[in-house]
Amino acid sequence: MKWDVIVIGGGASGLMAAGRAAELGARVLLLEKMGRVGIKLALTGKGRCNLTNSGDLQSFIKNYRHNGNFLHNAFARFFNEDLISFFKARGVPTTEERGRRIFPESNRAQDVVRALRDYASSRGTKMILNTPAREILLRKRETVGVKTDSGTFQTSKVILSTGGASYPQTGSSGDGFRMAKKLGHTIQPLRPSLVPLEIEEPYVRPLQGLNLKNVRVTLFSNGQKVAAEFGEMLFSHFGVSGPIILTLSGEAAEELGKGKVEISIDFKPALSPEQIEARLIREFQAHQRKQISNIFAHLLPKRFIHPFLRQSGISQSLKGGQVRSAERKRLVNFLKDWRLTIKKTRPIEEAIVTAGGISVKEINPKTMESKIVAGLHFCGEVIDVDGRTGGYNLQAAFSTGWVAGEASAKLG
Repeated sequence: MKWDVIVIGGGASGLMAAGRAAELGARVLLLEKMGRVGIKLALTGKGRCNLTNSGDLQSFIKNYRHNGNFLHNAFARFFNEDLISFFKARGVPTTEERGRRIFPESNRAQDVVRALRDYASSRGTKMILNTPAREILLRKRETVGVKTDSGTFQTSKVILSTGGASYPQTGSSGDGFRMAKKLGHTIQPLRPSLVPLEIEEPYVRPLQGLNLKNVRVTLFSNGQKVAAEFGEMLFSHFGVSGPIILTLSGEAAEELGKGKVEISIDFKPALSPEQIEARLIREFQAHQRKQISNIFAHLLPKRFIHPFLRQSGISQSLKGGQVRSAERKRLVNFLKDWRLTIKKTRPIEEAIVTAGGISVKEINPKTMESKIVAGLHFCGEVIDVDGRTGGYNLQAAFSTGWVAGEASAKLG
């Protein structure tokens, strides 16, 4: 049997592509290497699945670190409001949270997976599990089939939606990059994005599990500001993680190797140095006989006070009335600019998103079809587009999947 469309990979973009192509009348076969579809999708947002963001098109595009403009055509065809309506019609109503992030009301990513799986299968998509694709077969630079360990499947249209190279245990192990490269496509260097950072300073290790809220973190490379984010961060046994760290990690990955890369933590971003110093003066005057470590309980999380004072060069036994002007100014500086040195990112296997991938210069943005191989389409994380946290990466996956499925269903 010859299939109209074969989709390789049953993640967010692949399920969307398969469903859309089948909905338009194509005979669709989906090949998934794992024992079930949507494994990585089920893990997103800590199992809650941040589907998209309610921001407008302009703000959306700005939240992609690479090649956001490539998505203009895809978003014109299928954007956030379309996606919200899509899931609502399939029994998955959504809710909006801080940062305009959209989640399913149920807080269950599995409901999102179920809706996509049912969308594809109810439209007639045939799914074969535990069947990795090994090679896309060509004849005169046109797709003619897909080779697997279970045999060769014939088709004139292939949608490559194998994901990136992160979380390989979910099936995203870089297979799509290897297949595309073999067909002549350029693969932009793969890098981890949305990934925790390892810190050189050993004193952060005992802080594992400490969560800092409402702080501003600035990324520096060779002393020059690169980017900054406000929000939450988390200390871990190897360094730092949390939403704002993940957002900055892509820029950090690009700067590593160019020189010294640091993050600066501003514990009191709403206050100027002068305001902080005035507060310290009041605190020290009001508690002249109290140890400074106890005074700082009103300024910093308890677990952070001792390492903060130690690195500031201030004795923990010093009393409020004993703090000199120079010491006070040093405390102000550290509260506004606490530096940590980035050693490296965690491995790409631990990244939420893979940066890099198939060059957008070789993909038609209106159809997601290869400019090199006729009948070959791409969608999702295999494409060299990566967004910040907030629902941007999944929206890109759903939109490119929708467009690839629609274009591939137009046979002939």
